[in-house]
Amino acid sequence: MTKTQAYIKAARLRTLPLSVSGIILGSCLAGFKVYNHPDKFDGVIECFGCFHFERNYIIFILAFLTTVAFQVLSNFANDYGDGIKGTDDNRVGEQRMVGSGIITSADMKRAVISTSIISLVLAIALIYVSFGADNFLYSVLFFAIGIVSIAAAIKYTVGNNAYGYSGFGDVFVFIFFGLVSVLGTYFLYLKHIDWLILLPAISIGLLSTAVLNLNNMRDIETDAATNKNTLALKFGAKKAKLYHYILVCVALISALIFIIITFKSWLSLLGLVAFIPLTLHLKRISTISIPKDFDPELKKLALSTVLLAILIGIGSLI
Repeated sequence: MTKTQAYIKAARLRTLPLSVSGIILGSCLAGFKVYNHPDKFDGVIECFGCFHFERNYIIFILAFLTTVAFQVLSNFANDYGDGIKGTDDNRVGEQRMVGSGIITSADMKRAVISTSIISLVLAIALIYVSFGADNFLYSVLFFAIGIVSIAAAIKYTVGNNAYGYSGFGDVFVFIFFGLVSVLGTYFLYLKHIDWLILLPAISIGLLSTAVLNLNNMRDIETDAATNKNTLALKFGAKKAKLYHYILVCVALISALIFIIITFKSWLSLLGLVAFIPLTLHLKRISTISIPKDFDPELKKLALSTVLLAILIGIGSLI
């Protein structure tokens, strides 16, 4: 394995689709609002969320790239933090680079620093394109969110007080993958929040948290040996499963309520298609008794979450 291949593996590309699901959904929902209220703007063809199509296109690309950068940063930091703590010495799932010795901790630390800088530069560019010089307070707010996002990505496993080792990772994922991702993206376009958007934001946040919980249920034995006190470990295997059911079911209920409230045509029900793989996922989880058997379900759940975001987004636009 070359060094480039090692860093690509450490970036864990399979996690990237889930990270951008909120960006896709927030962008579609913002378009939905403009489409259904063209009188508030200069015409849908000429204006989209108070920005011309060219500006809007740039916002989407920068939001997409910024989110990907944050996710890669989180993955690098997670690889580094778990690696130096010995958490990955007997890892069940995907191989980690620092834990396996393929990338040194010093090199991974430099990668974390470099990715942090790239993430910050992209975030600043996104803020400037979205708000310009006319919305200084919004710029400051989103800059602060960017700084907090970088700090949260690093502190998940790095340091003596890493919150991922104390059971708070679920809270971070729900807030940043759900609320901040969907509501924040929506705000970048329209400069206000429609609180109805909380419903799909909650859905994406809970399903993203379920992905983390599934990962933690898979690693429950190795985490116990390294004192990584995730919620799954604190709950125990049986209650962690119940917690998983609750996360997915509440996410589906929240999405269903949103679909019903915003129903315009039968195409608005597209999001319900994603309920099928998510329901099958829950059925499969109920039959698993060996932790390592949770691993194949990670990809299924993540892609089902992305599918839900895309279909609700398309249904809203149409």
